[in-house]
Amino acid sequence: MTQRRNVENILREIFETYSYKEIKTPIFENLSLFTTKSGNDIVNQLYNFKDKSDRDLALRPELTAPVTRLYLNSMQKNLKPIKLYYFGSCFRYERPQKGRFRQFWQFGCELIGAKSPEAEAEVIALTFDCLERLNVNAEIHINHLGIIRGIFKEFNISDEIQEQLMILIDKGDRELLNENMKNDLLSDNETLQEIILKLFDSLGDKNTLFEIEEYLKEYEQVKEPLIEFKKLIELLAIFGVNSYKVNLSVARGLDYYMGIVFEIYAKELESQKQICGGGSYQLIKLFGGEDIQSTGFAFGFDRLMMAINDLKELENTQVLVAPVYDDSRLKSYEIAQLLRRSGIKTETDLFKRKIKKIMAYANSLNVSKVILVGEKDLKERKLTVKDMGSGNQELVPIEDIVKYIKDNSSYY
Repeated sequence: MTQRRNVENILREIFETYSYKEIKTPIFENLSLFTTKSGNDIVNQLYNFKDKSDRDLALRPELTAPVTRLYLNSMQKNLKPIKLYYFGSCFRYERPQKGRFRQFWQFGCELIGAKSPEAEAEVIALTFDCLERLNVNAEIHINHLGIIRGIFKEFNISDEIQEQLMILIDKGDRELLNENMKNDLLSDNETLQEIILKLFDSLGDKNTLFEIEEYLKEYEQVKEPLIEFKKLIELLAIFGVNSYKVNLSVARGLDYYMGIVFEIYAKELESQKQICGGGSYQLIKLFGGEDIQSTGFAFGFDRLMMAINDLKELENTQVLVAPVYDDSRLKSYEIAQLLRRSGIKTETDLFKRKIKKIMAYANSLNVSKVILVGEKDLKERKLTVKDMGSGNQELVPIEDIVKYIKDNSSYY
């Protein structure tokens, strides 16, 4: 928990430098909030129930829909754009495995009411800064769903077939996709099969976009999404994002994503390598609000913790106050309280141990300093402070002890 809190605080700090404000939504919501447009996979994994008033409720499986509900209830008149971030637990009934739990945590944000490549670039830059600060070895993969949806329009593909194809693309299994297209979904359209596989295989740097643009030049419906995508790529350089992949197979598993989408993969996590997903959506309109675009993402916090390479644990305790003799025990408690009320993490001995065992206890806690309260020192109104790293000791006047600890600690 110390490590998780450390990462949580770092994420909060970064999100707030981008002017996001934290919100909290209820753990359970009306069932209809998630069955309206969440995608079949999520709907099938819902924990839902009836309450004592016979209302259909569900534990939240994700946090974008609850944020949308909050916006519609009380924030529609707020000046746009609105920047909100959240950290909370979600629930899905799926097979537990490494990196996948039925109760899991999401840390994410929603940028509401900013329809522009600039907004999308800023959101991706936020994820990039988080990865850099946490020293996560991961790749950001970016796509524009307007490209594949434009192709569907060109070939007059029904909504039902589109949904099935998007689910298959999202699974990331090329063989399964190809088999379903040939034998069922697009058995009479080899040209479209070829285009979809070409898009599925398109992974690389920004030059990948120019290759796709040339490949699809005869299709009018993909020209605008490609222009938007290229503009985003230009802006990412301005926002200092210098590492990403263009990946036209990123589809996302939720129906409400419409434009730019992205996912972040940590290779070392293997089958559960996705630690973040997001993009632009128009969910507010689906719930009866105005037609405004939003962009957001969420880190899978549990997987993020697994992916961090250099996870330094904050010291639970900075200082231990050790009475050298029984006669100095009461004074040691007094000094411990002085330090605690000054915001210093402090432990003391409550078991009346001898000094040798107290020092062993200090080692087990990995404290940085031990304050030795001895009878002779107290007569001079001083304390001996031992640095547990170097072994050096120094006499410090009691009235200066708080300042000394703060001045000689990396915590402050």
